[in-house]
Amino acid sequence: MRLLRPVAIAAVGSLALAGAVAGPPISAAGAPVSVVGAPIFAGVPVATARVASAPVVLISPDLRHLSGAHIGAPTTAYCEQHYKIACYRPQQIQQGYDLPKLFDAGITGKGQTIVIVDSYGSPTVQHDLAVFDAEAHLPAPPSFKIIQPAGRVAPYQANDNREGWAGETELDVEYAHDIAPGANILLVETPTSENEGRTGFPQIVKAEEFVVNHHLGGVISQSFSASEQSFARPGRLLSLRGAYIDAAARGVTVLTASGDSGAADVTFDGSTYFTHPVTSWPDSDPLVTGIGATQLHLNPAGFPTGPATVWNDTYNAATNQYIVGNSGPNPLASGGGRSAIFSRPRYQRGVRHLVGSKRGVPDISMSGACNGAADMYQSFKGQPAGWYPTCGTSEATPEFAGIVALADQVAHHPLGLINPALYLLSALRAPGIADVVGGSNTVTFRQGKKNKVYTVTGFRAVPGYDLATGVGTVNAPAFVRELAFVASHPRWSAARLKSALSRLP
Repeated sequence: MRLLRPVAIAAVGSLALAGAVAGPPISAAGAPVSVVGAPIFAGVPVATARVASAPVVLISPDLRHLSGAHIGAPTTAYCEQHYKIACYRPQQIQQGYDLPKLFDAGITGKGQTIVIVDSYGSPTVQHDLAVFDAEAHLPAPPSFKIIQPAGRVAPYQANDNREGWAGETELDVEYAHDIAPGANILLVETPTSENEGRTGFPQIVKAEEFVVNHHLGGVISQSFSASEQSFARPGRLLSLRGAYIDAAARGVTVLTASGDSGAADVTFDGSTYFTHPVTSWPDSDPLVTGIGATQLHLNPAGFPTGPATVWNDTYNAATNQYIVGNSGPNPLASGGGRSAIFSRPRYQRGVRHLVGSKRGVPDISMSGACNGAADMYQSFKGQPAGWYPTCGTSEATPEFAGIVALADQVAHHPLGLINPALYLLSALRAPGIADVVGGSNTVTFRQGKKNKVYTVTGFRAVPGYDLATGVGTVNAPAFVRELAFVASHPRWSAARLKSALSRLP
């Protein structure tokens, strides 16, 4: 998961544990804790530990930012002519998921709140969203609030770390709003130290617990993750689950990006890739919905010219040249695989032939390909103001947060942990699940003193669930209604649900 700069790649990011303090479970405030609610959610046993007192992590944004600012949002034709890759305007992404049908029916996310969590935030996010909205012909969100419940964020300074998080924030806000223009936006900014982006992860946990316990939103979007092997031992990871346990108990949906390195991921040093398949956390957490990425194939009006495929630009020379500055291969693909820490949750029993005894990720996917990047606008200091095609699971995650907000509106309440509903919809072959059957997340790269070539064999898209895209992607008009209905009737039998789904509008 990297922040891409013009010509060269900046430091590889994501969330990597730098250390943790052992001891009894305590809250971010230092008080002893116990699990909120029942010990099992949707068949998922939860750890009783909450958050260690002072783990330190390295957090960087989980996006890939294409170089070069544009005065106006570049068209698909412009990107294809000049860069040999596709890029899409916000209206095309909407049309790609057939969202205008929902908007015309008044389903815009009205009355719902999307919570976006980012370190630092962006000093220009409100202005830049207004520019984005003007291009996309969108109204401003009914409410756009910014809070800092874990402590005051230091004044903005233009450097790689702050610019990277500012770009992540802008992407998250703009594309959550693009998908659910009637939803409120709550941007939760967390403070991090000036020491090369190092911060205590309890700040994020504290901020998210504040949101959950004060009922500030129905869906939380997170665009950061870490390889599970970054943690010295499983207990250190398990001690950081407090916000997700609270969210599951209080009916809040939590989403996390599955990563941008395909079946590989970065090691603790932040720049070296594992040479065998690994997965990342929090997306591997059974109480979190892991979001992968697909490649959309759209015409200038946004209508699909073919079905979505797994996002994998690893072997696309033009994409590598534009993003990385060489012809590749470089790991540029949707993350996915089997957890090394979490056992298979009950809701994945129907796909046990693929996940085995382990939790599999992702759960579902949205647009995130670099060859098919989303145009975003930014104007913070340190980079030229303008439009930037941007990609990665950081794009896919806020997009799916918008989809969840639409479903929350239909259901008239937040849906909470939606994973059981996703797998049930897939098993029922519901029309709202758009199966992805093309591509894989196998990646190839060079590393080491001898520049040795490594290939990490990933997972192919197959009919039904797979470890590259999860259950697939969405046909929004059907999916939003189906998700709202199934998640609201958890005790109904599959036969009864299938019959009811056939009668939905």
